[in-house]
Amino acid sequence: MRLITRERPGRFVDPDTTADGSPRARVALGRLETLWLNTGTLCNLTCEHCYIESSPSNDRLEYLTREEARRYLDELALLGHGTHTIGFTGGEPFMNPHFMGMLEDALRAGHRALVLTNAMKPMRKCGEDLLALLPRFGERLTIRVSVDHHDPALHRQERGRRTWEPMLEGLRWLSGAGFHLAVAARTRWGDDEPVLRSGFAELFAAEGIAVDAHDPERLVLFPEMDAQAPVPEITEACWGILGVDPAQVMCASSRMVVKRKGAREPAVVACTLLPYEPRFELGSRLADALGTVPLNHPHCAEFCVLGGSSCG
Repeated sequence: MRLITRERPGRFVDPDTTADGSPRARVALGRLETLWLNTGTLCNLTCEHCYIESSPSNDRLEYLTREEARRYLDELALLGHGTHTIGFTGGEPFMNPHFMGMLEDALRAGHRALVLTNAMKPMRKCGEDLLALLPRFGERLTIRVSVDHHDPALHRQERGRRTWEPMLEGLRWLSGAGFHLAVAARTRWGDDEPVLRSGFAELFAAEGIAVDAHDPERLVLFPEMDAQAPVPEITEACWGILGVDPAQVMCASSRMVVKRKGAREPAVVACTLLPYEPRFELGSRLADALGTVPLNHPHCAEFCVLGGSSCG
């Protein structure tokens, strides 16, 4: 008699078990606190390490329309989850011709809005419309600008040679106008956090930018994400071993809407980090997306659980 053995599947394959057969960690949606609207993957820049591969030619995620976004805002009201924030990400949101209407609709509906931008030419073209929102909604609108490092050379290394001065000009304009500001930076160059924050504090002071670099909500430091990195899979036992509360993981409180190129309608995905992964698509309606999410991707481990980060 010949013994037949079955090889276990590889890492991050089976939604229920890890490669060693352990029960895979899952995260339940507690309350939908943040709904992200991906406005489309087109961007005015091609960054060196963009997790979503945004560029002037990447339209894998089409422009979300104002009507489509409004449908999800209406559904939020019916679900009664008490959603706090509508986040707008891309690509570069200000390139979407429907974006300013979507932003105003979210604010009119009583939500807070968080807009991720590189603060360059597309944003400045919308300057008058943005300023018009300040008197009515300024307390509920936050603009988060991507500044990869306080060293201009490192920022340019990530974003391109002619990106520092236009970004800084946009950041100064936002600060001078009185917008509630935040900045997103990266830890890819290995700086110790206190050193990195001190460097940004010097930059903000020199440029007159109203951001407290020592406030983790105003200067957000993101770990790198590498889908090929040998990160461990997260099992149910890891919560206790690592001392991590699954309720603090991003997919416990947020979902994202995307519009795939050629799709008839938008879809809801588990989080901002996995816009292209079919296995993390949860349906076309928010009501379809309120269940648990298996942590079945390297980003789940590297960014969320071990990195302790969230896009919100």
